[in-house]
Amino acid sequence: MVVLKGVPTLLSPELLFTLARMGHRDEIVLAHMNFPSSSMCRGGPEEIRADSLGIPQLSEAVLQLLPLDTYVQSPAMVMELMPSDRKRGLLTPVWTSYQSILSRAGYEGSLGMVERFAFYERAKKAFAVVATGSEQSSLVSGPGLNSFPLEAKNPSVFV
Repeated sequence: MVVLKGVPTLLSPELLFTLARMGHRDEIVLAHMNFPSSSMCRGGPEEIRADSLGIPQLSEAVLQLLPLDTYVQSPAMVMELMPSDRKRGLLTPVWTSYQSILSRAGYEGSLGMVERFAFYERAKKAFAVVATGSEQSSLVSGPGLNSFPLEAKNPSVFV
């Protein structure tokens, strides 16, 4: 495989092809290792394996190529904590990392939150789900990380 100038080398040909095919309102989910990626993708979104990559490094690479959707309230979203997680004081320091990545990509708004089961339903409608080796929460972006979705040509990302 030849190395393309300006294209992050950690993006696989399969992921690059997927990103190139996305359009307005398409979303991509960058999913953590325990997200049910394979079952979500049965008869639905395309599944892409990136088991050796973390969501923060993958989202930074993707955002070098795709702009975030400026016409939606939150172009990147995470699954909100369950009430029991909030009650026990579960910390999500990776969300601060996601917010920094979004800021470096030019987005100054807040990371969006999606209720758990609504997140699953949204993921089923995504263009693709990227299964990562990340232990942190997913991001959804695009019109697309617990996943980070991205909308092609103005993508959204879900984590």
